[in-house]
Amino acid sequence: MSASTLPNATLTATYESMTPGSAALAAKARGLMPSGLSHDSRHFDPYPLYVQRALGPVKWDVDNNKYVDYFGGHGALILGHNHPAVMAAVQAALENGTHFGACHELEVRWAELVTQMVPSAERVRFTSSGTEATLMAVRLARAYTGRSKLVRFRGHFHGWHDHMTSGHANHFDGTATSGVIEGVADNVLLCDPNDVEGITRIFNDHKDIAAVILEPTGGNFGKMPILPSFVSLLRDLTKQAGTILIFDEVVTGFRVSPGGVQAALGITPDMTTLAKILSGGLPGGAVVGRKDILDWLDFKVTKAAGREKVAHPGTFNANPVSAAAGIATLEILASTDACARANAFGDTVRAKMNEVLEDEGVKWAVHGTHSSMHIYTNPEGADIVPSRFDAASFIQKMIDKPRGEGITGQVRMGLLVNGVDMNSGPSGWISAMHGEEELAITVDAFRATIRALKREGMVR
Repeated sequence: MSASTLPNATLTATYESMTPGSAALAAKARGLMPSGLSHDSRHFDPYPLYVQRALGPVKWDVDNNKYVDYFGGHGALILGHNHPAVMAAVQAALENGTHFGACHELEVRWAELVTQMVPSAERVRFTSSGTEATLMAVRLARAYTGRSKLVRFRGHFHGWHDHMTSGHANHFDGTATSGVIEGVADNVLLCDPNDVEGITRIFNDHKDIAAVILEPTGGNFGKMPILPSFVSLLRDLTKQAGTILIFDEVVTGFRVSPGGVQAALGITPDMTTLAKILSGGLPGGAVVGRKDILDWLDFKVTKAAGREKVAHPGTFNANPVSAAAGIATLEILASTDACARANAFGDTVRAKMNEVLEDEGVKWAVHGTHSSMHIYTNPEGADIVPSRFDAASFIQKMIDKPRGEGITGQVRMGLLVNGVDMNSGPSGWISAMHGEEELAITVDAFRATIRALKREGMVR
């Protein structure tokens, strides 16, 4: 069932008619979990989609509706769902056991691949998630420098621990969010992306900056792009100040290129945080970087130096099954053109979707770089040409806008009823498995969505 089979129905009514199984599960879940959810980004009105299985670039919900998938395991699945080599590695690891409570050979090979592929990775410490990786990176930077302040950029996401809550989706003045103490928030300095004067002033005014952390393609994988010249400036400023530069490549690592953004830009940070693709779609993360910084985790080095070691336990650090999936994935990315294929599909699908907007006379834009796409719905009504949209100049109009509500929610709804799933941006992460069939479905679904929104009076 799709919107085309119910021409007189609203998008919401069509969605409800084709997803009764999701509706029933959502109703049950709301009695068990807050909002019935285990992840904020899965919030969707009137209820979220419940998926049963997936393969390559597509997935099926519990009502057996098929979707081209751009949610991509929250960006973790550069090789698509159920890649045979990754699944074979996982099955082999499962036969040996899920958790040894001990060191194992797979973690050594996994770390070896990371150090070979990521320019900044002189040493690796595995974690269980990207949030844990950014937390450890900040702690290491403070231990190494003996300083307290952390610089972040408005709109950039670095997980959900206390240092990272203000300035991503709210509290853009840097005040503490619910449950975070003011002392933590007071040690976080927020700056606007690409603000040369602002970041220069911060470094002039504060001599106790331990670290600067950023998404090196810009907030939400380039939805709010960071200019390469600004990243270069950050590298210079941090070196001059003895401040640690941290690239959050939880999304972009092994995606923009096999060596991440840092390899593509030729700019090497002091530390990098990784997750998602790192562990092949299973739980896992890592902080990597200069040996002298990660030596604060080393028993022998810290003892010899007479300093207190930074402690780091973690029940599922370098879990053997996650390690197996990560090794299989990284070996494929290192030896094939998978990243380039995903990036090329991104160029094509963005261009085709902008052609739809121009054909339909809608002044929105589909933008992004590499294997991302973001739909800008132009809430201010600016006079833009979709194919010539400069996202960097619209950051301030994007930065504090809610996602998944109003028109953006209806865009996602329209795509869903026409067989395409994106996240609530609406944004999408592309895999190397997306091909001509998925391209055609996506472009047709986008056109059908625009026309449906016009019929419902939401787009002129």
